[in-house]
Amino acid sequence: MPENEWPLIPDVANLTKFINSQLTEDYSYQTLLAELIKAERNPENIEDTLSFLRSLLSVSKGGEVRGLTEENLLDLEKKICKIIVKKIDVLLPTQDTPYHHLCKWIRSIDRKTPIEIFTTNYDLLMEQSLEDLEVEYFDGFVGARRSFFDLRALEDNMIPTHWSRLWKIHGSINWYKEDTLGQKRVYRSSEIKEDASHLIYPSHLKYEESRKMPYLALIDQLNRFIRRKSSLLIMSGYSFNDGHLNDTILNALKANPTAMVLGLMFGDFEDKISDQPPKEKYPEAYRLAKNQHNLNIWTFDKAIIGTNLGHWHLFPGSEDADLDIRKFIDTVKNDDLPTKTQSFVKLGDFATFTNFLKRIIGSAAGER
Repeated sequence: MPENEWPLIPDVANLTKFINSQLTEDYSYQTLLAELIKAERNPENIEDTLSFLRSLLSVSKGGEVRGLTEENLLDLEKKICKIIVKKIDVLLPTQDTPYHHLCKWIRSIDRKTPIEIFTTNYDLLMEQSLEDLEVEYFDGFVGARRSFFDLRALEDNMIPTHWSRLWKIHGSINWYKEDTLGQKRVYRSSEIKEDASHLIYPSHLKYEESRKMPYLALIDQLNRFIRRKSSLLIMSGYSFNDGHLNDTILNALKANPTAMVLGLMFGDFEDKISDQPPKEKYPEAYRLAKNQHNLNIWTFDKAIIGTNLGHWHLFPGSEDADLDIRKFIDTVKNDDLPTKTQSFVKLGDFATFTNFLKRIIGSAAGER
C-alpha cells in the first residue's frame, strides 16, 4: 500500500502488513512466521507474532528453538518494536480531530465522578489531545525525570476528582523497562526511545513479567470500574480479539448486573464480498453479547441488545425524537425488510461518535 494511503495510525491488521512488508528479506523473521503458522497462530496479527516470539525467547537460552537462537529472537524483537514505534510516533495534524472532540466533551462540565479512558493503543494521540486542551489527567505515573508507576495512587484512588484517568492497558511507546536492584520496573519517558523492546505488548508472558508493573494493575482497574454500581463502559474500536481482556469484561459484567458495556463497532454486521457468502465481521463480540444481557453490540446496520439481534429501524412517530440523536441515524429504502426501510446508526465510527459527543455539549437554537 502506498505511503500516502495509510491512515495517521493504522489498525493492528494494517500495522502487521506494514511490518511484514518491511521484513520480507529478513530470514529470521520469515522463519518465525513459518513456525507461527505451524503452531496455528495468526500471522496477520502482530500482537500474536510478538507473543509467539516471546514464548520462544523464554526457552531459547543456551540453544536453538524452532531454528532460531536467543540472539536471533532478541534481534527480531528489537526490529519489530522499532518499526512499530516509527510507524505510530506521529502527531495529530490539527486541534479539530475526533480525539479533541472527545476531550472537549470531557471538560465540558464539572464531574463528581471522573471520566476513565481505557485504551489498548500504544500511540500518544490521546495524551496530545488532552494536553492541547489542558484537560488534567492521570496515567498511573508520577515524577518528571524518570516517571514511575504509582500503584498506591491507583489502587487507593488517591487522585483529584477533576482529573480524568487514562489507562494504557497494552503499554505505550514512551514506556521503558529497566532492571533496578535486581527488579524489572517500568518507567515513562518524556522522549520516545527507538529501542522499544521493553514495551508491554500483549504477550502470554505479561502476567509473569508484569505482576508488579502496570499491566495487571490496569486490568484490575478495568475490573473495578465495571463492578461499580450502574457503571457504563462505551467501547470504540475494540474488536474483542484479546481473550484476557474479554475475560475481565465478562466476569465483571456477570458479577454486576447493574453495569452496562456498549461496544460500538465499525461497519456492518457482516462483511459482504461479491461471489462469497456473508461473513460475520466480529464473531467473538457477537458470541459474547448473545449470552450476556448487559453487553450490547452496535454495528452500523444491526445490534445485539439484551442478547437479542435485530435491525435498526425508526418506529412510527419517532420522527419527533431528540434531534441530536436523529442527526446520526440514516434511513434508506430496503424492500427486503418488513418495514421497507433500513436504518443505520454509525456511532461505531469514532469520528461520528465524537461528533455526537461534541453536539450534545450544547447547540445553538438555530442549529437544532
